[in-house]
Amino acid sequence: MASAVSSLHAGSGNERFNAEAASWDRNPFVHKASKHAADAIIPRFPALRSPPGPDGLDVLEIGCGTGLLSLILAPYVKRLAAVDAAEGMIDVLKTKLEGPGTPQNIVPVAVLLEDPEDRQLPPADEKEPDGKRLKFDLITSHLVLHHIPDLKTVLTTMLGCLKEGGSVALTDFENTGPESKRFHAKSRMGGVERHGIHRDTMAALMNEVGFVNVRVETAWTMDKSVEKFEGEFGDAGRPGELQGEIQRFPFVLCTGERKFCQ
Repeated sequence: MASAVSSLHAGSGNERFNAEAASWDRNPFVHKASKHAADAIIPRFPALRSPPGPDGLDVLEIGCGTGLLSLILAPYVKRLAAVDAAEGMIDVLKTKLEGPGTPQNIVPVAVLLEDPEDRQLPPADEKEPDGKRLKFDLITSHLVLHHIPDLKTVLTTMLGCLKEGGSVALTDFENTGPESKRFHAKSRMGGVERHGIHRDTMAALMNEVGFVNVRVETAWTMDKSVEKFEGEFGDAGRPGELQGEIQRFPFVLCTGERKFCQ
């Protein structure tokens, strides 16, 4: 849920996510949203199995934050590269992975991912650590797209990170009109580039970049406490007693594939 690609959470946005890393997991909403994302993604990919077996998927999560979604997906995949540009978020994930009983197939990477051949990504062949980078069967991101100024560039990078026939499964809240702006409190607008994902616009952009079998669909809805007026939640950006009101937000799942070369 944090930065992972060029220009994502630029300036104050990236500072915000580093500053909030230690307390990020205290917000019940982010846990619920990550669980919903996993519940939307897993049934759509039969190869996601627990345990994954020898034909398990290599998965890349872009904007993994503190690894909430990564840790849910890990039992279903062969290997998961968890990438985020906010080093504070990756530090929290690394600490989690040091605990007993945590998955051993998550590779945390702090990087602004602009190049599918970035040397910080896992190698395609572990015997050649300086060789070509691993290509992935599936790329996920959750509550990341609305932070990205240039979606076309990021989607192009994702396409380059996929194996032929590989897929993306990207989740975010949906832009349904002016009320979508209320998803974020006024003090938490740092790094917010758009107020959710517009289904038709996103589908057109994914097709333009080169994805095939594109689908952008509403996958679930969630209730969220929002400000009754701008600035009601103050600098903390979270409601105090008797503050706020509940608004329901739809979330989209954006899927597409990298076509096989003829």
